[in-house]
Amino acid sequence: MTPPLQPAAPLRADCIGDSAGGLTFDVAAHGDFGTPLLILRRREGESVGDTVSLPLAPAAEGRLRAALPSSVALPEGRWDAYARVSDGDQPRRLVPGVTDLRSLADRTPSGLLGHVAVRIPYATRQGNLTVRSWLRAPHAEAGELRLTDDGASVRGRVYGTQLAPEAHAELRTRPGTGEGGVRRLEVAGDRTEFGFSVPYAALEPGEWDLWLRPAGDPGPAVRVARLLDDVADKHPVLTYPRARVETRHGPVEAGPYYTRDNDLSVSVTALRR
Repeated sequence: MTPPLQPAAPLRADCIGDSAGGLTFDVAAHGDFGTPLLILRRREGESVGDTVSLPLAPAAEGRLRAALPSSVALPEGRWDAYARVSDGDQPRRLVPGVTDLRSLADRTPSGLLGHVAVRIPYATRQGNLTVRSWLRAPHAEAGELRLTDDGASVRGRVYGTQLAPEAHAELRTRPGTGEGGVRRLEVAGDRTEFGFSVPYAALEPGEWDLWLRPAGDPGPAVRVARLLDDVADKHPVLTYPRARVETRHGPVEAGPYYTRDNDLSVSVTALRR
């Protein structure tokens, strides 16, 4: 088992994101550095691959810089950031300084690599620096959501694959939240652009996760999510009104939302008559 990192006093790091999905870290530090490292450790990870070490090189007076290019694999998860600035020292927890993620706001990956890699630095509740990483292969990016009195329509784009004529979407009841099973939805699309509608009246109470099958039944199911921007946690930021709908199970209140992992879901709650 990997021993836990014991941070001393935190160091401040500025972060800059680039349109390719890479990150640059500028750490404020002084002294004799030896072989300084920036260390990313996946939360609750125990294997060798759950720690990534990046060299920190002098960038200016009192500044050390490390680069995390998009070509360096960072498995999906939350990665806590540390720096070891002097040989023999314990890694010290990093706290966020200036964060510039403007290049992520209009990012449109080519999808030629067959996957989409997203890294967004953010401040934890304790004020520490952590990087949220997603690695989806392929990826179904949710775009515009249009709400009506009885449902929602979703538009989006796939990366790393294309839509077959048999493509369709699925609503799946999240285990432990209901007994609705799976609902199949027709998809309108052309190569990489897709759209489908979610009728609330057809859903039983529960939490329903949205999936896309770009190749139809024989192909893999891809979770519909919104990742290509600079918001690490959309759940408290992107909120949508809920609609009251009559179903064969009685009245319900339903609406879309983003989970803590920025995946798109629909919540259906039974109401008293």
